[in-house]
Amino acid sequence: MIEKTTRMNYLYDFYQALLTSKQRNYMELYYLEDYSLGEISELYQVSRQAVYDNIKRTESMLESYEEKLHLYERFLKRGQILEKMEKSTSDESMLSFIQQLKEID
Repeated sequence: MIEKTTRMNYLYDFYQALLTSKQRNYMELYYLEDYSLGEISELYQVSRQAVYDNIKRTESMLESYEEKLHLYERFLKRGQILEKMEKSTSDESMLSFIQQLKEID
C-alpha cells in the first residue's frame, strides 16, 4: 500500500495541472492528508461511493498520463543515473553539480 501511495503522490505531483479542482481536492485529502473516504464524503456532502469512484477514476487518469508522457519513469531514471555518478566520482566540483541537479527535481 505504501508503494502505491508513493507512486500516486508522485503522479499527482507531475500531472495535477491536468486534473479538475474537485479531483485535485479529493486526491490531496485522500493521499496527502490521509483522510478516509468517509471523512471526505462528509466534508463534501456526497456519498462515500461517489468519493471512491472519483478517486479510482482519477488514479486511472494519472496512470494513463504516465503511460503517455513517462514523466515519473524519467524522474526515477535520472535519480538512478545521478546516484551512479555520485558514487563514481570524488571530484568535489562534480559532486556539487550532481547535488544541484538533484535539487532541481
